[in-house]
Amino acid sequence: MENQKIIQVEEKVPFKMLLPLSIQHMFAMFGASVLVPFVFGINPAVVLFMNGIGTLLFILITKGKAPAYLGSSFAFLAPAGIVIEKWGYSYALGGFVAVGFLGCVLALIIRKFGSKWIDVVLPPAAMGPVVALIGLELAGTAASNAGLTASSIDPKNVIVFLVTLLTAVLGSVLFRKFFAVIPILIAIIAGYIAALLCGIVDFSKLLQHHFCASELLHAKFKWEAIVIILPVILVIASEHIGHQIVTSKIVGRDLLKDPGLHRSLFADNFSTMISGFIGSVPTTTYGENIGVMAMTKVYSVYVIAGAAVLSIICSFIGKMTTLISTIPGPVIGGISFLLYGMIGTSGIRILVDSQVDYARSRNMAMTSIIFVTGLSGIKVQFGSIQLTGMVLACVVGMIMGLMFFLFDKLKLTNDRENC
Repeated sequence: MENQKIIQVEEKVPFKMLLPLSIQHMFAMFGASVLVPFVFGINPAVVLFMNGIGTLLFILITKGKAPAYLGSSFAFLAPAGIVIEKWGYSYALGGFVAVGFLGCVLALIIRKFGSKWIDVVLPPAAMGPVVALIGLELAGTAASNAGLTASSIDPKNVIVFLVTLLTAVLGSVLFRKFFAVIPILIAIIAGYIAALLCGIVDFSKLLQHHFCASELLHAKFKWEAIVIILPVILVIASEHIGHQIVTSKIVGRDLLKDPGLHRSLFADNFSTMISGFIGSVPTTTYGENIGVMAMTKVYSVYVIAGAAVLSIICSFIGKMTTLISTIPGPVIGGISFLLYGMIGTSGIRILVDSQVDYARSRNMAMTSIIFVTGLSGIKVQFGSIQLTGMVLACVVGMIMGLMFFLFDKLKLTNDRENC
């Protein structure tokens, strides 16, 4: 492990390394993944179970070539909230199943017609800022988790936040050998100890009960509920493509070609579909875990699979689940501060690696408009679906990409290559 050697996607990892590396990934996803079931009012244990199952299925379907952890999707919160208020959570589950099924159909269409269209609708000048926005628009969430945006900032939160963040940053630079690949885990432990010393760990959560199969709700289908939730497919497709592209840059392989966008998109949506049937929440590839891979240079799917198995085990050991849930916000915020920023940096890397020429007017216009659209807070409403942030910026980028492609075909542009 000297000089932080890269562990590639297909490489096996000895158990003495596999366990802490897997725990590191599980901790990275835990805070965000359990938040969704808390919002929906369901037991997070069933969600951890299905996250683990979904991740293992993803690895199987993508032939172990695409390292990704599937956690709870936030894209469904707004429309599912409307459905739950009107008809109950069971009908939201029916909507999740429908979206997952149609996402699988979309993946089969991509398999038939290919994914070269991505280079047309999202050229590097557009894809770079879209990927960057995946991390940048979450910056406020990291600060909020850390308690740094409150009207009155608690010094204890600041101390825990700084201990966690500095341990992660300095560890990534100074740690050697095996410790060089688990700086996130070490930072979480250091932050948790600091939180204990500051007295901000809430142990009341340990009184919560664990997962019981009898609590599961079954999916019910109502076309009105499905129509409300269905437009989210645009959001999750855009998010998935962005995550696969940024992961491709990190691992140094084109995952859109091998194992193929159709496989990864199918696996992502198949997980969402079965989660709906089981009574869980939709899943998605997780940016937090992408950030862990970028920082540690450990891309092994065996590590991701290990994290999935640990998640399944935790779902059946109630005290373990609730103990992890006692990790306070400043610790999660300190880790997220770094991981979200690294995702943003990966978007900039796309621009650099693709050698985007900003002397061309189209490139300057696309990148500028996409960044401002994503960070401005603009919201566009279509019925019950709201597009904002990265997703709205992605849609705007796709429209601009298609528009410039059409103008090129008509020979109307003044900055065409070789014109």
